[in-house]
Amino acid sequence: MNLFTRPRRFGKSINMSMLQSFFEIGTDKSLFDGLTISKETELCEKYMGQFPVIAISLKQVNGESYEEARANIWKIIRAEARRFSFLMDSDRLNAFDKEDFLELINGKGLLDSSLYDLSYLLSKHYDKKVIILIDEYDAPLQKAYENGYYRQMTLLIRQIFGYALKSNAALHFAVLTGCMRVSKESLFSDLNNPTMYTLIDEVCDEWFGFTDQEVKLLLGDLELSEYYNLTKDWYDGYRIGVTDIYCPWDVINWCRQLLASSDREPKNYWANMSENETVYRFIEMGGDNTRYDLEMLSEGKTVDKPLSFELTYKDIYSGIDNLWSVLFTTGYLTQRGRNADGTYRLAIPNREIRRVFREQVQKSKKSCDFTSCFAHGGFAQAG
Repeated sequence: MNLFTRPRRFGKSINMSMLQSFFEIGTDKSLFDGLTISKETELCEKYMGQFPVIAISLKQVNGESYEEARANIWKIIRAEARRFSFLMDSDRLNAFDKEDFLELINGKGLLDSSLYDLSYLLSKHYDKKVIILIDEYDAPLQKAYENGYYRQMTLLIRQIFGYALKSNAALHFAVLTGCMRVSKESLFSDLNNPTMYTLIDEVCDEWFGFTDQEVKLLLGDLELSEYYNLTKDWYDGYRIGVTDIYCPWDVINWCRQLLASSDREPKNYWANMSENETVYRFIEMGGDNTRYDLEMLSEGKTVDKPLSFELTYKDIYSGIDNLWSVLFTTGYLTQRGRNADGTYRLAIPNREIRRVFREQVQKSKKSCDFTSCFAHGGFAQAG
């Protein structure tokens, strides 16, 4: 199992769609004509269009109750299973297999083993092992924490993953994406040595988002090269592993704006699509030291902080140190290197995010006078 953690709108879903299009049996191979990978003829012959692929996204799983969220997951998995309705006519599946499949698409089987059951049936039909892609694996956990059923959802996700991703003879490999690396103890304890690729790992660091070279090429192809410096100032600045990365959502929307209108003022595309309440709550929890750190960050300087890369959602607001980690993993902060003591030099990546911080600081000032709060102990002590 491979888990990639990246902030929202950093190309996770489109990368998963690309993997599905590349590996899945029956794919349109012309989609990759002219692309760099098409030059790897031996690799393409061996892997392109050679595997059954199960692909689901948990991004839209929501619900005010556990029962509602659980029903959403069932709906997503049943919809994916129905893509393979041809299994009912398979000569390689017996009557019991087809009965299991029928129960699966009707939601009458076991949700815990649903992905496992589907992978078994596909593997038996094709006589090939299956690839499983799960996008935004942690989205249900975030909603569960917000709505008070976190423990139940954690247990459900752990059981689904345990069946599908551990000791599954039908599984070739799996790829998961999400915003946070939820601790192994709470979710991945039953899995065999999952490989994690976080924002600090050098392996695959250029696979999500745009590199500087790619942005230059894109702007050049669109005859927008004159906007390179402005694009870099507003939307560059992320450091993933050892590679400098632009937020792809920003760059694409910025280019679309330049091509479609006369408006040449950059916008907060990513920030407007994200929940900025985390920043506000961070500021509210912080003390005098935190306010000083934010002022330093807003001036383009760095602050040294320890980071935790294995959190549970219930731990996020348990201390100010955890919130620094959340701001980093969700894309509000980036890193400029690691210190000898293990702390990271954190920075605001670009002008877009700097504006978010300033807006949230102003919001905090309106709701609570800082001087009054400090005088009456209204803020927790900064870590």
